[in-house]
Amino acid sequence: MCAKPDALASPNKKWIYLFALSLIWGTSYILIKKGLQGFTPLQLGALRILVAGFFLFLIGYKSIKTISKTEWKWVALSGFLGSFFPMFLFAFAETEIDSSIAAILNSLVPLFTLILGLVVFGVHFTKNQFLGVVVGLLGASLLIFYGSEVNPNQNYWYAGHVILAAIGYACNANIIKSKLLHVSPMGIAVGNFATIIVPGGIVLLFSGFFDVEVRTGEFFWSSLGYIVLLCIVGTCVAKVMFNKLVQMSSAVFSVSVTYLIPIVGVFWGALDGEQFSMNQSLAAMLILGGVYLVNKKKTPGH
Repeated sequence: MCAKPDALASPNKKWIYLFALSLIWGTSYILIKKGLQGFTPLQLGALRILVAGFFLFLIGYKSIKTISKTEWKWVALSGFLGSFFPMFLFAFAETEIDSSIAAILNSLVPLFTLILGLVVFGVHFTKNQFLGVVVGLLGASLLIFYGSEVNPNQNYWYAGHVILAAIGYACNANIIKSKLLHVSPMGIAVGNFATIIVPGGIVLLFSGFFDVEVRTGEFFWSSLGYIVLLCIVGTCVAKVMFNKLVQMSSAVFSVSVTYLIPIVGVFWGALDGEQFSMNQSLAAMLILGGVYLVNKKKTPGH
């Protein structure tokens, strides 16, 4: 009798994690935009690494014991591909493109997860999933094209930074699912930042953060507040939740969090006065349609 609630709780739990992560990460893009008011992309990325690393060590340093010697290389690779590089890439991207566009382009993660799963990890995909990759990439191309028309003053080549970050996230999901299933979600998160906190500190040291002009700037404290909020909720809490979600479901299901992220991202962008055309909406729907085909279940439990 006791087994039934547990059996029912697991599928429901992964959906709760999915929606919570959508809300948290969908809000992250506007927080990055606000953080850039007072800091450069290098400063913002480095600050995210140091602040998030500090809080993760504070609450979960004991979990490092769950990482074996042979697993550290995968934890380190996961840290650089899933945290270090994306933090800088998104910061640079949002110096030129709107936060809502960054949120939508991040929806490419499931497509890249599938492609990398095939190429690197030998995971096969169906014809529908291949079609989903084509449709999704077409949608991304149209989104960038229409965005450059709506905002001719923005450099949409910077959208490439988001695409690179999405590839990093996809690699990270496959690494966790294939190599780190026996490490606790907190252990992965803390281990990630244990490997990237020193490089992050070096970047901050040479970024000009300690110059008087930065510390006395108009947006210093407000931007710092946005970054701290982004780190605690959007990085520390969300990263542990995502690692847990990957372990309780599949790599492709876990990154389907990107279904809802664009909705939240566009909502915050609209409140902040960002322009978004009907053609961009159609392109976004193409991306999400591609993600749907990629994530379409072939058998129960996947």
